[in-house]
Amino acid sequence: MTQQPLGLFAAYGVELEYMIVDARSLSVRPIADQLLRSAAGEIVSDMEWGDISWSNELALHVIELKTTEPARELEPLAAQFQEHVGRINALLAPLEARLMPTAMHPSMNPAREMQLWPHDYNTVYEAFNRVFDCRGHGWANLQSVHLNLPFADDAQFGRLHAAIRLLLPLLPALAASSPLIDGRRSGLLDTRLDVYRGNAAKIPSISGQVIPEPVFTRSDYDREIFQRMYRDIAPFDADGTLQHEWLNARGAIARWDRHAIEIRVLDIQECPAADLAILQVIREALQLLVQETCSDYAQQRSVPQAELVELLGRTIREADEAAVDQPGVLAALGLVSNQALTAREVWQRLLQQVSRRAGSGSDLPPEIELILNQGVLARRMARRVSAEPTADELAQLCGDLCTCLAQGRMLHGTH
Repeated sequence: MTQQPLGLFAAYGVELEYMIVDARSLSVRPIADQLLRSAAGEIVSDMEWGDISWSNELALHVIELKTTEPARELEPLAAQFQEHVGRINALLAPLEARLMPTAMHPSMNPAREMQLWPHDYNTVYEAFNRVFDCRGHGWANLQSVHLNLPFADDAQFGRLHAAIRLLLPLLPALAASSPLIDGRRSGLLDTRLDVYRGNAAKIPSISGQVIPEPVFTRSDYDREIFQRMYRDIAPFDADGTLQHEWLNARGAIARWDRHAIEIRVLDIQECPAADLAILQVIREALQLLVQETCSDYAQQRSVPQAELVELLGRTIREADEAAVDQPGVLAALGLVSNQALTAREVWQRLLQQVSRRAGSGSDLPPEIELILNQGVLARRMARRVSAEPTADELAQLCGDLCTCLAQGRMLHGTH
């Protein structure tokens, strides 16, 4: 019997990506296959542990933790993911390696250190490598959080897609964790998103403008996004290896195979508790929008694409301190203001609306309080190194981040 698709906010699929690094040097270690062999007794691409699974990624130094099936609640997942971080670190210890969080390794050299996963599914990875050359930061050096949100039918898809598009450019204001690249400051707080949006520049229709086009039905999505993307890659992909829904590299992608939209713009944080707190806030803000608390569906659909793309560029650079003065965005969020707000202020006001809707004045998760008070993780990381970071400073920062992940705690802005 065919299972009925889940409805809006009925469950959540969560994926967390971490890099494997050397326990001493903290350089990336391409040993995800050895880790999975230690766990399963043989090299596998997926390992199920009940509610949480482990799997490989394109880069051999990356391991993904994910919900095996959609979870009915987000709140318990932080502790579950943290437990699996501990399991993985225990298996990595004899290999003299450990897990490291954040969205980019500060000093990885992709041209020298990138290795593709060489086992099953390698055909797909080799196809990507043949078309795009994966020896760049945009393929080799980026770890993110994916949030999958279900929809039951076209009507629910449209409402969810409209709400997600509106929120996407504000997400780096909570989640940016990548201020460093090639051993130096990049000048951006979300460097991962910056390199990500250019990793498929050879075929621009694959990532578009990262903010998805304003399409709100399956037929329009297929025509405007999938078919254009497949047509453009066909000359480089004669056997059709890459012509599937997952080729789509926008910041949120429709997965009709699982009746969900997958949000992909989130940098991973220093511990699962921080990631899950951010996901809870995103869920609450999306519910405000879908329920038309801030504005109606028609207004959300009509926000100009150019405003969303411009705002994303600002939050990639400045994250929580980015100016939000786009009139269509502010109006659709129910935040008409006589002056520009910072992205942090936008989140504070949205969360006030969440509290009013809850009617209980419920407290924010402590992880969100820290992010709003001390800044995004990228800002806290940047405070710990000098303007021209030394190798010792970077090593200390990487070590502190590994410890935060192992202990399940936040990184503060000062030592």
